[in-house]
Amino acid sequence: MLVVCYAVLVIALQQAWSSTSAEHDRLLGGLALGRGAGLLTVLALVCAVAVLVRRVVAVRVQAQRLQKVPADRPHPRDLVCDDDGRAAFADVQYVLVSAAALTYTLVRLGRSPGQLPELPWGAVLLMTVSAMTYLAAKYAEGGRPVVMSVVRAREAGDLDGPIRTGDDIELRGSGFVPPGAGAPDRLARMVVRIGSVHVHVPLIPVPGGFANPTDTVLTVPVPAEVEPGQVDVQVVTAAGVESNRCLIEVTY
Repeated sequence: MLVVCYAVLVIALQQAWSSTSAEHDRLLGGLALGRGAGLLTVLALVCAVAVLVRRVVAVRVQAQRLQKVPADRPHPRDLVCDDDGRAAFADVQYVLVSAAALTYTLVRLGRSPGQLPELPWGAVLLMTVSAMTYLAAKYAEGGRPVVMSVVRAREAGDLDGPIRTGDDIELRGSGFVPPGAGAPDRLARMVVRIGSVHVHVPLIPVPGGFANPTDTVLTVPVPAEVEPGQVDVQVVTAAGVESNRCLIEVTY
């Protein structure tokens, strides 16, 4: 966008300084659609993808199909990394292809500053494929937390038995720790709803992270406030997204 605006401003200033009608007509020809069609197509594509990605992410977050936690501050690595700070293929290829197209456009603009840079349709097609890949990846990423099973946590040597108040239960599933929520202050927001009782997930630090909770397993105690009988168990992640409900039997 900045390159296109710069090219148009250069042509406008040259027109203001031109003293002959022939020079004026030549500069107007530099703005012809035939020359700038490829560049304007890429500009429209990039703008449309930016708007669509923002809309897709917002709709999926509101529908609880995507977990997002607020970032502390923007960072340059956000261009090529996911919320966990790991390189993302869709983001990397989009940045690389865009940078290549931008470099080519700048070279053409430097050689012919009196007209819009002419971007070959092969480069336009490459940008289209890259942008569609990026958009599809944003639509496919993420998901809701899922509780697959709830079992009584036991150590080696413990006797088998039913779940009672005071016991620890182990929830197994996926999506319990959203991307970017690995910090202690974020993990402290996680809650397991056992019946009508909200239980905060205890944090167990280990070198390099936490043993509890993890993205696939978390362990919480069954408080005495839980009434014996069949109760629902549900996870509320740091992003505020609720999982499915899993039924367990609590005995005396």
